[in-house]
Amino acid sequence: MALVEMVMPKMGESIMEGTVLKWLKSVGDTIEQDESVLEVATDKVDTEVPAIQGGILKEILVQEGDVVAVGAPIAIIATDGEATDSAPAPAAKAPAAIVPEAAPQQTLAAMAPSDAFAKLDEPASGRFYSPLVLNIAREEGISMQELEFIPGTGNEGRVSKKDILAYVENRSNAPQQAAPQPQATTPAPVAAPQAAPATQPQAAPVVKPAASYTGNVEMIEMDRMRKMIADRMVDSKRISPHVTSFVEADVTNLVNWRNKWKDVYKKREGENLTFTPLFIEAIAKAIKDFPMINVSVDGSTIIRHKDINVGMAVALPSGNLIVPNIKNADQLNLNGLTKKVNDLANRGRLNKLTPDDLAGGTYTVSNVGSFGNVMGTPIIMQPQVAIMAVGAIKKKPAVIETPEGDLIGIRHFMFLSHSYDHRVVDGSLGGMFVRRVADYLENFDVNTII
Repeated sequence: MALVEMVMPKMGESIMEGTVLKWLKSVGDTIEQDESVLEVATDKVDTEVPAIQGGILKEILVQEGDVVAVGAPIAIIATDGEATDSAPAPAAKAPAAIVPEAAPQQTLAAMAPSDAFAKLDEPASGRFYSPLVLNIAREEGISMQELEFIPGTGNEGRVSKKDILAYVENRSNAPQQAAPQPQATTPAPVAAPQAAPATQPQAAPVVKPAASYTGNVEMIEMDRMRKMIADRMVDSKRISPHVTSFVEADVTNLVNWRNKWKDVYKKREGENLTFTPLFIEAIAKAIKDFPMINVSVDGSTIIRHKDINVGMAVALPSGNLIVPNIKNADQLNLNGLTKKVNDLANRGRLNKLTPDDLAGGTYTVSNVGSFGNVMGTPIIMQPQVAIMAVGAIKKKPAVIETPEGDLIGIRHFMFLSHSYDHRVVDGSLGGMFVRRVADYLENFDVNTII
């Protein structure tokens, strides 16, 4: 019998550890090579980890919720059929390691006869689940086996947020016949915490008074990604003294050029030609003019990055934002930028981004105009030192200077908002940079061919 040690893979250049979210396979299951075995969360993205080799999952070395360093062993895979003789071995481990796996299966079996809520006749194995659905399932104690029986109304039978919330509500109204069983298996651990206060009565914890809310409210627990975003935004405001400069740019030439080419490009490439690659091209050019914008801070050391990796904010299906980046954006032409922007945006919406897509950004742009906002004051993505928000393009009357005199005409204008870290970026540099981006947009060559 050949045993292979499966280790925590490296999922990005700056990622040193990952948190085990969910084991998709149980001990004794047969696994194909490259088949997903578990879900891992890093500080950048949630992803599935495939098996390095086909065989039988002999032993699980880490539990859900454990933080594991890159390269550390996480499972043992037996590479031939003889491994089934050793499958019962994990049963000799501590009961605590077995209960989380057994409890969901017992609950599912106990609920099977119930007609209180609809379930599929057969499990939908291999079905895609969004991070939002998986988070809800985890919070509600729904195992992967049980999740596979939930009917989905989404694309290709996927389970939507509405589907799983309806299932949870209906399940809570069903008879809980199996509830006493898990409690009976763990009487000893329950008694131990109760005895501790008796030995140290003076160390009674201070109980925080429950918050009181008036009116008709709904309590919504943050999911894991929202908590992470909240922590990062607070940290960024604490670390970096934010200053924001604004410039209004006349982008009439840009709008007219896109209107001329968007249908041609759509027919030829099968993709949309948006304004975002045009903004990124101008930002990359301005960074080459002002390289001290493309820096990060480590203590009292300023690190100037030679690569220009421009990040773009993308909305996930859960409503959260994630920022993949275009590596070496200054080395791509307009067609290459358009392809990269569309690829990252599409994979972001499908939850297909990789840790490498999110690592290594040196500057970020956020298109708040896509939400109809005319301007915004974005928060810097640490450890970067600047971020730009581009607002909605609006038609306005403007004075047009001509050789024959000034005229009033209708032009397309947009606001650029540049937030920067005042520790290392002064107002002159921050203001000149956003002005230079506006100049590149205003002077866009209408004869450009894509």
